[in-house]
This record gives sequence, C-alpha cells and structure tokens, in this order.
Amino acid sequence: MAHEWKRDNYIISTDKKRLDIEVIHNFLTTSYWSPGIPRETIERALEHSLAFGLYAGDQQIGLARLITDYATFAYLADVFVLDAFRGQGLGKWLIQVVTNHPELQGLRRWVLFTKDAHGLYEQANFTPARYPERLMEKLDVDIYTRSVRQEKE
Repeated sequence: MAHEWKRDNYIISTDKKRLDIEVIHNFLTTSYWSPGIPRETIERALEHSLAFGLYAGDQQIGLARLITDYATFAYLADVFVLDAFRGQGLGKWLIQVVTNHPELQGLRRWVLFTKDAHGLYEQANFTPARYPERLMEKLDVDIYTRSVRQEKE
C-alpha cells in the first residue's frame, strides 16, 4: 500500500507508479555513486525497493530508495533532490519521512554511504559505523561504464 506525505506544495509518495524513471536516470547516471548506470538497472532496483519519490506537483524532484526486510535491516540509497529545489529543507524532510515510516520502526540497523552529506544524515541520528572493522564489501566501481563499453564493442 502506497503512503503519501504533504508539506506546502510538495509531496512524498511511495507509489511506484508516480516515479519518473527519466528524471531518476538523468540524475543517477551523473552522480558520483552511480556514473553511467543503465536505465534497466535503475528500473530493476526500484522494482525491488521501497522508493520515496519527492514531487513538486506532478514533477519528480527527488528520491530516496530503501532496501529492507522490514524487520531488522534497511539500506538507504540513491537519495537526491534536484539542484533547483535544494536549500528548502526538502532533503531533511525526505530523510525524516523515510526514517519515520510506520512499517520501518523497530529495525536494528540502518546503513548508508555518503561522500558529502554527513550533516544531513546526522540530523536523523545516523552516526559513523560503530564497528567499521566489521564492515566488508564487494565493490565493482566501474561496472556501469564497463558494461556500456562492452555493449559498444
């Protein structure tokens, strides 16, 4: 069931039918965390995630995507607000809505990665990893650009 929150002329909705894949792809493909990401990858990721679209009227202006089991764990990813709409507290509101979602209460662990938005997430009680020495990853940093190069060959 989709949820919706309103503030002034803005709406946050979990209705996947409202998502504007073109807006999301245009932003994510140029972001530092997913350069060159294929549209099909974004579509598949959104299909299997809880997506929070941020809208000014019918125009999508932001997103937060959550990968979760709804019981113990949530990974927050692909958070953005388009440049023209920044500076209005919309990112803070988006994170508040995500972390206060009624179906996500009682989770033991939330995680995210950020290069430059630590202050935003600290306002929602995110902290550096308590045990960073326990964190491991399997990372393929150029998978999207390599896939594009391979398709052209």
